[in-house]
Amino acid sequence: MDRSWMNASRITEEYENGVEEFLLFAQSKAQPMWGKFFCPCVKCGNGRHQTIDDIRTHLICEGIIRSYTKWIWHGESLDTADMSQADDVTTDNGNPIEEMIRDLGQEGFEEAHAALYDNIEVDSKMPLYSGCISFTKLSAVLALVNLKARFGWSDKSFSELLMLLTNILPADNVLPKNHYQAKKILCPVGMQYEKIHACCNDCILYRDDFAELDYCPVYGVSRYRPTNGDSTVLVSDADHRPAKVCWYLPIIPRFKRLFANGEDAKNLIWHANTRKSDGLMRHPADSPQWKAIDRLYPEFGAEPRNLRLGLATDGMNPFGTLTTNHSSWPVLLFIYNLPPWLCMKRKYVMLSMMIAGPRQPGNDIDVYLRPLIDDLRKLWDEGVDVWDANLQHAFKLRAMVFCTINDFPAYGNLSGYSVKGHHACPICEQNTSFRQLKHGNKTVYTRHRRFLKQYHPYRRLKKAFDGSQEHETVPNPLTGDEVYQRVKDVVNMFGKSQKKPSSTSNMWKKKSIFFDLPYWSDHHVRHCIDVMHVEKNVCDSLIGTLLNIKGKTKDGFKCRQDLVDMGIRQVLHPISKGNRTYLPPACYTMSTAEKRSFCECLRNIKVPQGYSSNIKSLVSVNELKLVGLKSHDCHVLMQQLLPVAIRGTLPEKVRVAISRLCFNAICAKVIDPKQLDALEDEVVVVLFQMEMFFPPSFFDIMVHLVVHLVREIRCCGPTYFRWMYPVERYMKVLKGYTKNRHRPEASIVERYVAEECIEFASQYIDSLKPVGVPASRHDQPIAGKDLSKVAYIDEPFIMAAQARQVFYVQDPCNSSLSVALQGRPSGMNYHNDESTLDIGQMSGFSKQLPSMNEADEADDGHANRVDHDEGLWENIPTG
Repeated sequence: MDRSWMNASRITEEYENGVEEFLLFAQSKAQPMWGKFFCPCVKCGNGRHQTIDDIRTHLICEGIIRSYTKWIWHGESLDTADMSQADDVTTDNGNPIEEMIRDLGQEGFEEAHAALYDNIEVDSKMPLYSGCISFTKLSAVLALVNLKARFGWSDKSFSELLMLLTNILPADNVLPKNHYQAKKILCPVGMQYEKIHACCNDCILYRDDFAELDYCPVYGVSRYRPTNGDSTVLVSDADHRPAKVCWYLPIIPRFKRLFANGEDAKNLIWHANTRKSDGLMRHPADSPQWKAIDRLYPEFGAEPRNLRLGLATDGMNPFGTLTTNHSSWPVLLFIYNLPPWLCMKRKYVMLSMMIAGPRQPGNDIDVYLRPLIDDLRKLWDEGVDVWDANLQHAFKLRAMVFCTINDFPAYGNLSGYSVKGHHACPICEQNTSFRQLKHGNKTVYTRHRRFLKQYHPYRRLKKAFDGSQEHETVPNPLTGDEVYQRVKDVVNMFGKSQKKPSSTSNMWKKKSIFFDLPYWSDHHVRHCIDVMHVEKNVCDSLIGTLLNIKGKTKDGFKCRQDLVDMGIRQVLHPISKGNRTYLPPACYTMSTAEKRSFCECLRNIKVPQGYSSNIKSLVSVNELKLVGLKSHDCHVLMQQLLPVAIRGTLPEKVRVAISRLCFNAICAKVIDPKQLDALEDEVVVVLFQMEMFFPPSFFDIMVHLVVHLVREIRCCGPTYFRWMYPVERYMKVLKGYTKNRHRPEASIVERYVAEECIEFASQYIDSLKPVGVPASRHDQPIAGKDLSKVAYIDEPFIMAAQARQVFYVQDPCNSSLSVALQGRPSGMNYHNDESTLDIGQMSGFSKQLPSMNEADEADDGHANRVDHDEGLWENIPTG
């Protein structure tokens, strides 16, 4: 087809005829999106879809992009040798590079970038050196950058490697000489991001109405860093360095790219087509909250490709060292449409924002979330046109935030609730039961008996608890509409230096920006309590108290003074002996021999690969304590190891209560909704049993939050979709991106975009391994068995999926015996295997609690130990 008309004058008949030929070609070869095609005029630049009539008008009035000589966005193949034979062009020629470039789309480009496309085309066909048939220039760069991303090479080391390879290869090789040149080759594959200036006091972003300002309209400080220490003086244009920056990575084009790949688009509808539906909860799609949105918004629920997102944020030190006080805040998105084995993987974790330090945004985080919320509001109200590469047609994509995932301080920052003070529980709110300890000078949260049924016999007990009976009923959690009514009149005042009005009657400090989303009030659970941090805090308190670790124990002289003030547990009151004070051993106080047995048991444990860290390195037998416990170490202890380590120690009632406190059922991957009521009752029973044994100072807000975890499971599904473990792992990845210590956040964003690029390219080239989806270590060919051999005649066989790996822990009660514990699934590939959701569901060590005489209200003999007298000594005389 003759295309000389593209250079002709727009008022000539030749140009008009050429436009008509182009429109006929597009209609016959291109795939329309809602009846519209890419418009190649100089104004739209193949970045917008228009009707045929509008394209005709644009081409006549505005003109066509003259460099757009290969009509790749209108159905023309990349490998067309003769432009005059365009009628024989097909859109599918099996070239993976062409398929990749087609899937890139034009939404991320400001113009058609035909010249840039030509460069990629040339690079994709240019041999790495003369006679090379294995690699082209583009494929070699993609392979090398893939290795760089997978193994975390620095830019400098990558440049050195390129120089070495250039010298090793034949002299006519076309390998780029350094990282910068390699990045330029991959430039079109990368996604865009926005660098937004912010006020140093976190009160505004310089965008929209404030985009052209040089001074903050609230505080009057300069938008840019001062050079003379005075922030009110505007620096010269040559020294314009913003005082603070946040990076926004637009989510809409990233969602479009996700659907542009057929395999990813297929995975995004797994929850509707492949998910097992047998009444059990294995996925958020099984939860009442998911189904409630489908019921309230049937148009949204009818399209399974509409996205449900989890939003997570937390502070991190990008330098990975405690000597530097710097807090950067990434904002991550998880896509719950994906199957369980993919949705929390690194590849599908989307970095949407990076808020620069060194100070944390705190309650002012809403200022930074505004660009993200605007896009989320657009995705809900209007939707965007997206091409589905799996079903080969366009659809209107919409998205919503399913819940947020945060630790407890960040919970307060996002929700606007004050998570400190007397009413620190956001679920109980004003009905939070608290007690202010006079000597310990802390607020504790007890009286968990009110979560029992109205006439439960434990409600009548007095001295076994705080000296009073329990008559209050369980508080009802606030609905989204009730929360909105409490915050709708709150005036948000953002900024670090601005004095904010305080109110003792309203625990809500601000109206959360999430209420700008129309559906937010309809969620049963909007902000999730993080099980990981709750479990770690409970474990630290428990281990510290049992082993009496200084600085971590909840027992001590002030704690015993509080017992005196409360008039309970007289046998534990401090006893003055000269200039020292003796604290009698409580029922949770271990003797030296018991502490040694506990530590020796943990020190001798050898766990399978991948089960946990080296437990032995955490145990100090000489000092009889555990040191350096990380979150996952606490998880392993609470799940399996702690019930074994305390065997043969402590009174039976205390030991059984601790074993039942373990989080096995709460952390299960498969939930039976019919058993949740019983689980909730057991959690309550365990908590008030702990109140009978442990001092009031033990029950901080993190222990109290355990009582609400089952409610969130009932509403939102299994906890492993909503805890912080994948968030913390991903933040470790982001810390590894920090190669420029002077610009840590910018370095993280740049390397994240580069990894996005290589992840996208790895889906089209078989030789490239994905960065964010680790390969299984157990992929092995199936080995046949010759059953005719005598050795196999009577040997029973089982399938790999039926096997359970176990390891052994020496029984502290009997050194000649060992306790068998179950490890992680091994010897099988559990990628894309839903059956693994039922693996590793090991029952806890709980059993029926010892019976107690409910009628004997004065019986508190279980508060102390009579089998040893190794109490605590304090060098403080009793007043």
